[in-house]
Amino acid sequence: MSTPFPTFSGFPQSALSFYAELEEHNSRDWWLAHKDAYERDVREPMLALLDGLEDEFGEARLFRPNRDVRFSADKSPYKTHQGALVGSGTVLGYYVQVSADGLRAGGGFRAADPGLTARFRSAVDAPSSGLRLEEVLGALRRSRFELLGEKVKTAPRGYAADHPRIDTLRHKELMVVRDFGAPAWLSTRRALTMVRDTWRAVRPLADWLQEHVGAD
Repeated sequence: MSTPFPTFSGFPQSALSFYAELEEHNSRDWWLAHKDAYERDVREPMLALLDGLEDEFGEARLFRPNRDVRFSADKSPYKTHQGALVGSGTVLGYYVQVSADGLRAGGGFRAADPGLTARFRSAVDAPSSGLRLEEVLGALRRSRFELLGEKVKTAPRGYAADHPRIDTLRHKELMVVRDFGAPAWLSTRRALTMVRDTWRAVRPLADWLQEHVGAD
C-alpha cells in the first residue's frame, strides 16, 4: 500500500454493529447517512490490518462495499461484510473479512473460469501433487479449518467415482476458513496476530494452488 496507515489496534464493536444495522437497512440512503461510520470503524481498521501484514504476505486488495446486482435477484446495493484478498487478482490467495458475525480469515481459490477448475482437478488427479494436497488439507482440518467451495454432487466428467481423491475432485473451487466470531480480542491488536497465524497455516495450500492452479 502506498499510503501509511495508523498502527492497527483492532476492530471496534461498532464495526459489527454497522453491519448488523446494514442487514436491516440495506439502502443507498442508509449507507450515505452512515458512510462516516463505515470509513472510521470498518475501512480504516481493515486498511491498518492489511498494512500490518503486507511485509510478510504482500499487498492486499480491499473489496468494494457495493454489490454487483446486474445478474442477481437480490438487488441490495451493499455487501454485508468487508473483505480483502492478498493474491493473484481476485481468485487466488489469502482472505480476511469482518461482518456482523465477527472475523473470518482463510484462503484458497474461486473458480472465476472453467480453466481454473480444470487445472485444479488435473493436479488433484496426479498422484504426486494430489497426495501432497491431501496432506495439506488433512493438516488444515486437524487445525479446525472449515473446507468450503462449490462442488458437484457426483464424480466430475472424466473422473471415476471410485477415484481415491474423489471428494476433493468434486470441488470446482476450494477455500479454507476459520470463523473467530467476536471475541473480546477483536478490538485489540491481537486480531492482527490471529489473522497472521491463520494465513501462515494456510500458506502450504496457497503455495500448492499457486503452483498448480495459478500458473497459466
